[in-house]
Amino acid sequence: MKLVENLKWRYATKKFDSNKIVPEQDLEYLKEAVQLSVSSYGLQLYKVLIVEDALVRAKLREFSWGQSQVTEASHLFVFCNFSEHKEEYIEDYIGNIAKTQKIAISDVAGYGDFIKENLAKKTTSEWQSWSKQQTYLSLANLLNACAELKIDACPMEGFDTVAYNKILGLDGRGLNASVIAPVGYRSEEDQTQYRKKVRKTVEELFETV
Repeated sequence: MKLVENLKWRYATKKFDSNKIVPEQDLEYLKEAVQLSVSSYGLQLYKVLIVEDALVRAKLREFSWGQSQVTEASHLFVFCNFSEHKEEYIEDYIGNIAKTQKIAISDVAGYGDFIKENLAKKTTSEWQSWSKQQTYLSLANLLNACAELKIDACPMEGFDTVAYNKILGLDGRGLNASVIAPVGYRSEEDQTQYRKKVRKTVEELFETV
């Protein structure tokens, strides 16, 4: 039941205390939680940038509707999906399976072919939409891990993707800024924390078929 209590505690933090920094050991825990996230086929077709540089974050804030969380939080997580469809991503994954599980690549080559065949059916726009969705799965793990450690976070889609890609040099790396999450500690001035959490009732949300 601890997870539910943690979820009741967390909220989308609007104002962070810029004087409080997430300890390195807690940051490593958050990274591991993201690393262990589920993803389609297990491919993890994304990279997560953790932006600490104050000047870079100031530039990013200009293209984030001026939202203060970008610069006031302890760290800024930028989830970036792979924007290009390349078979080498699958080949790297199959190689990682063989290495990690200490088996021959030939033992999992069929699985690799299966993935290639299915992903080859996607158009460029379908690929980009699908790979972007993968980042939200890992974002969920970040938010849950933050709540467990009583670290605040705020998932955000309100930013200029094109500008983020340019500032962070993502285009040349085949990456695209998908969703961001400032993490840190809430300011006492943030009035949002004192409001009652608003959600649909269980009866409204669920239906048994």
